[in-house]
Amino acid sequence: MGKVTGFKEFDRKTEDYRAVELRLKDYGEIFTGTHDEAHLKQQGARCMDCGVPFCQSSDGCPIDNLIPEWNDLVYNDKWQEALTRLLKTNNFPEFTGRVCPAPCEGSCVLGISDPAVTIKNIEQAIVDKGFEQGWIKPYTVEHKTGKKVAIIGSGPAGMAAADELNKLGHSVTVFERDDRIGGLLMYGIPNMKLGKDVVDRRVDLMKDSGIEFSVNVNVGKDITTNALQKDFDAIIFTTGASEARDLPVENRDASGVHMAMKYLTSNTKSLLDKGHADESELSAKGKDVIVIGGGDTGTDCIGTAIRQGAKSVVNFELMSQPPVDRADDNPWPLWPLIYRVDYGHAEAQSAFGNDPRQYQLMTKSFIKDDQGKLTGLTTINVEFNNGQLTEITGTEKTWNSQLVLLSMGFVSPEHYLSDDANIDLDDRGNYKADYDQYQTSQEGIFTAGDCRRGQSLVVWAIDEGRGVANRVDEYLR
Repeated sequence: MGKVTGFKEFDRKTEDYRAVELRLKDYGEIFTGTHDEAHLKQQGARCMDCGVPFCQSSDGCPIDNLIPEWNDLVYNDKWQEALTRLLKTNNFPEFTGRVCPAPCEGSCVLGISDPAVTIKNIEQAIVDKGFEQGWIKPYTVEHKTGKKVAIIGSGPAGMAAADELNKLGHSVTVFERDDRIGGLLMYGIPNMKLGKDVVDRRVDLMKDSGIEFSVNVNVGKDITTNALQKDFDAIIFTTGASEARDLPVENRDASGVHMAMKYLTSNTKSLLDKGHADESELSAKGKDVIVIGGGDTGTDCIGTAIRQGAKSVVNFELMSQPPVDRADDNPWPLWPLIYRVDYGHAEAQSAFGNDPRQYQLMTKSFIKDDQGKLTGLTTINVEFNNGQLTEITGTEKTWNSQLVLLSMGFVSPEHYLSDDANIDLDDRGNYKADYDQYQTSQEGIFTAGDCRRGQSLVVWAIDEGRGVANRVDEYLR
């Protein structure tokens, strides 16, 4: 604890994003790219001498980041030591510092009575400085075990598992069905929130450290699991939860209704391959866009659609608008279910003059013309009573739209790989394996991340990637 009275003296102040009117002109990161060290030192001083630092507990940080320690080190201008502490628990703080919603801040003890410490800002600043100063370098593995591990899927869980297993001396090959490494980090999160140069920089470090990556290989289709087992001593499935939740209402087959992840992937791929936004039928240019479903993915769709030149953007949410402050049934240190304005919402406010979110709306049907093209949809307002959803008679409404993006979460991993490997599934359709064990029903095949636990956060994927690496190491030894 650097300054005993810091939490009394200084108010919370987050680092600013780039100005909305500027960032909407490009797909560059929303972050300014600079960090005011004097400001961050002051914010680090707000960290209290907590008896129990809930920020690094299970309710806060899944990977148990040593948050009070590196807050104190930043306050004392010991940035390289702060980086060392950060990397002890987090393989990729440059990812979490950008995209994690920061459950640690929701569990900050200071947050009981005052705004929480700006943990996420400080984390990002530490790792950014580490790269700027050249403190983060490839590592050399001195002793190799002779064991080989195949990892299927190159998202954050797969990358974390690969990083840990390589450090333990095992030879690791990561297989990815797409044309670039990163999984969700590459194609599921748009460039303005996580620059692809940031992902590539980490992948290059891992390659230079001895990890092999193989793209355009769809295990379970291009090559069987049995074939891999002949060449590898263990296999890890980290394929994510890519089976999106659909909306099976009338005229769902209308041309112009798309899954959010397909839309985001298409635009990012166009940017990387061609240097410009997607100009296919998926483009929002000149269209009335409706995003059905909130969350981070919905926000990313809003921001992407505005940059593509959408005529209008509306975001439907089934639930009611959250309160500004915690409700009585949502006490600290649980994640605060409160009203937030994310970057996409602020951009819509700037572009169109209003918050894009419309609450308590249920889509009843899509509308299409004689050629099958989407022209709009119909909705009805709903309310919740004792957990039961009820439609409100007389609130039916028709909306014009030529592009609808479904952003309602994910239900499970795709099952062709589990069918090929003949592994058991749990009652939600995820690959069945106990947390901390990660062993599937087949000997030598392990699983971790969203494909095991269900749709979750990048930081949970990193936690499970580290966990499965330890379990596989025990198995191999």
